[in-house]
Amino acid sequence: MLSDQITQEDRAIPSASTQTDAALVAASLADPAAFATLFDRHWPRIHRFCVSRAGAAGEDLAAETFRVAFDERARYDPRQDDAAPWLYGIATNLLRRWFRGAERGRRATARLDRQPQPDLADEALARVEAGLLGPRLAAALAEVGAADRDALLLHAWADLTYEQIAHATGVPVGTVRSRIHRARTRLRAHLNLPDSENRR
Repeated sequence: MLSDQITQEDRAIPSASTQTDAALVAASLADPAAFATLFDRHWPRIHRFCVSRAGAAGEDLAAETFRVAFDERARYDPRQDDAAPWLYGIATNLLRRWFRGAERGRRATARLDRQPQPDLADEALARVEAGLLGPRLAAALAEVGAADRDALLLHAWADLTYEQIAHATGVPVGTVRSRIHRARTRLRAHLNLPDSENRR
């Protein structure tokens, strides 16, 4: 009888693998080890996204994404069952900071070589990121503004919906649509592709 009761109680408690991300984040406030399931669930995608944008440095940036998420988990919106947009938002901010730092380092080195450097931050970020991609795509992405590029890559590489990108970047869905449309238009013009758009 007692064993039957324990078995029924065990069945009533959802396992960590079946809990929503929101439930895992909430559980991790009292039991930090619960965050490990969230990490296991999202690490492959976040790691792939960071490495595809920052090369070898993406490994550390992906790890830093989860460190920041763990530190800020008390601020997580419990209405969001899926933590992916939140994690991608953190990763995107960290990548932007990393690109800025890499560009500052490049300019400092260039100053030592006494070569004049342009001072446009957005172009500088594009150059750093572009250097990590294939030449044709790199040149095309260099033509896209940083915010538009982030929105496009979150859609194309991270496979987030417009609504998820809006949540990740803290802007309205209409702004996300505009950014992705602008980015696609610039890419098509640079790559000489026909002007047809596959919208979601």
